[in-house]
Amino acid sequence: MDIEHKHPPNEEHIDDNMFKMEVNLDDVPGEWLGYVMDRLFAAGANDCIYSPIYMKKNRPGILLQLLCSEEKLEKMKEILLTETTTLGIRYYPITVHRMERQFIKVETEWGPITVKQGLRNGEVFQSSPEYEECKEIAEKHQIPLKHVYAAVWQALGA
Repeated sequence: MDIEHKHPPNEEHIDDNMFKMEVNLDDVPGEWLGYVMDRLFAAGANDCIYSPIYMKKNRPGILLQLLCSEEKLEKMKEILLTETTTLGIRYYPITVHRMERQFIKVETEWGPITVKQGLRNGEVFQSSPEYEECKEIAEKHQIPLKHVYAAVWQALGA
């Protein structure tokens, strides 16, 4: 059973049996990084990020970090070992406290846009417009993306 199915995804809950994985990369061409991230997400990674780092002998490198369920651990290892130049993977168990979420639609002059809201004790503490919808409207109407976001914030009364 996958972790994702143990709790309704939009209710506040604690995910146990999650793992954070890390690899340092100093000899991977930049164009590979997007491909590796796509593969990791397709295989079930919950999150994946890259951060610039300095390694031994002051070599610039990239820190790849990902979050996955215990059930996905071996698949993530396989992708990291076959698609990158790493010779070692650090991973450790981690607990993730996920807040309750709701999705609402707000009306703008260009049409409705979905907003994801985080809730704590029934109160909205975070609102985030859906980027892809905002981008689509900006491109369709040939307006700056920041204007679309501003219209969302105005509709929210923020």
